[in-house]
Amino acid sequence: MALTPRPASPPPRLPHAGVLARHQTAGLRTVAAFEAAKGLVVMLVGFGLLSLVHHDVQHAAESIVRHLHMNPARHVPRVFLEAAGRMTDKRLWLLAAGAFAYSTVRLAEAYGLWRARPWAEWLAILSGGLYVPVEVYELGRDPTTVKAAILAVNVGIVLYVAWVRRYNAALARAAAAQA
Repeated sequence: MALTPRPASPPPRLPHAGVLARHQTAGLRTVAAFEAAKGLVVMLVGFGLLSLVHHDVQHAAESIVRHLHMNPARHVPRVFLEAAGRMTDKRLWLLAAGAFAYSTVRLAEAYGLWRARPWAEWLAILSGGLYVPVEVYELGRDPTTVKAAILAVNVGIVLYVAWVRRYNAALARAAAAQA
């Protein structure tokens, strides 16, 4: 009596896996676009800092404060002007290097999230989670609607990506159990 081979079992399916996969892709790509935008903005800031090397940073800061019709005696413009007065070419280079490093991490994270890579999901969870305690502290110290919105968006992103990571890990375990 010959044994006939068993047909391969279908891949594991969690309820509505196809629908969730499409929503995950759209959600991760939205987060990726947000991270890419942050990376590009910080990269532009880095180039702006480099453009100030060998220039009078104090004069540029005063022009910005005047152009924005800010009162130089107020706290934020005063701190901005004082920082500009202490700026050196070396500090500009260091700040620009920091901006480019941050930008590189954000753009790499965006690429990985766009491609739904697990390492990028972990990076998004960890890097986003690092900001939460600082944002909570800042919100408690001086509550504003903007700070609350930033905290809510960051926590939402971290929770969403953590949910995606957990769901995908469950799919992988289910596939491994059937193999």
